[in-house]
Amino acid sequence: MSGTRTVRCLLLALGFGVAMSSPAYADDDAPAAGLGPSGVVELFTSQGCSSCPPADAALQRLVEEGKVVALSYHVDYWNYLGWEDTLGSKENTARQYAYAKALGRSGVYTPQAVINGRDHINGSDLSGIKTRINEMAAGGHGLKVKIGARIGRDEIDISVGSGEGKADVVVVYFDRRQTVNIQKGENTGKRVDYWHAVRDVQTIGMWNGKASKFVLPASVLKQGDNGGCAILLQTIKNGDKPSAILGATTILSKDGAN
Repeated sequence: MSGTRTVRCLLLALGFGVAMSSPAYADDDAPAAGLGPSGVVELFTSQGCSSCPPADAALQRLVEEGKVVALSYHVDYWNYLGWEDTLGSKENTARQYAYAKALGRSGVYTPQAVINGRDHINGSDLSGIKTRINEMAAGGHGLKVKIGARIGRDEIDISVGSGEGKADVVVVYFDRRQTVNIQKGENTGKRVDYWHAVRDVQTIGMWNGKASKFVLPASVLKQGDNGGCAILLQTIKNGDKPSAILGATTILSKDGAN
């Protein structure tokens, strides 16, 4: 993004009102079998911001490496620049603003990567993202609670291990991969691959420190081989704002039982 728009995209986007493991995986996009993810990276991005493609590529790299739970939330507040983000939603924007409040910020920006629900960094800074994940793990702010998820014939079985505190059990549904030809706006003419683009977020229960199990119908994935979901064990700040993530895992529809 050139000129003042570059500054606007990389700094604050102010003035927009918003209503507010350890299972084995068969797919390369999932965290390495038996190890569990080392962290959660939530990228807030937009097809309408020319500063974002490098961050989208960084997220793809994280997905391919399979060491973290990597999610891409497309926001809608850059649509006025000439291209309506085909994956964007007001709900994704609302989640980013809720994070901003939880982190004590007055505004948001793209590309922004929120790490473990605890801190943020420029989403294009792949090295910085990895360093921050490692620092959090070393400092006791990594993913401490084991989460497992497996698809059976008719259901998704979710297990949450024991630990300390209270948290929500949050399911984030995403499309594994989408390729978009951008025809207007500052990324005109670009063909971009988007990975793990979020389409819905639902809270399915609460966790109070005791080992727990949850069951979802397998049909919730709905997207054939392109569907997937992440399960996040996430604390809530001041009653309604997403905060520290204590555990996470990813499961893809193609991991289902035969």
